[in-house]
Amino acid sequence: MSGKREASRIERLRAPDGLEKPLAAKRRRKNRGMPPPATFDIDTLPGSSNLTALEAAAVIRRTPGALEQWRRDPNHPLKWRYVDGRPLYRVDAVRDYLAKCDETPSTRNHS
Repeated sequence: MSGKREASRIERLRAPDGLEKPLAAKRRRKNRGMPPPATFDIDTLPGSSNLTALEAAAVIRRTPGALEQWRRDPNHPLKWRYVDGRPLYRVDAVRDYLAKCDETPSTRNHS
């Protein structure tokens, strides 16, 4: 294409008053950073309570993206289940995961 044809094509995209229209709103991306610390005490919650992925990430201090990666591994020690298409984590499962993480290599049972 010649430069002249390209310029006229661009001009057609402008508003009739000659002002350029603002760019279309960009799709909002997920916040992939570390969530702030949890505002609740996981030890005071009933074991059967469910946490969202963001709440679980806040408790264990990982990014929601890390939990998303872990869900791809069915043998990962942090267990979850899907309810209405959303992953939920039982408080008991999060507590068990944290307890296993707190074990030092010398206190683990080596069989």
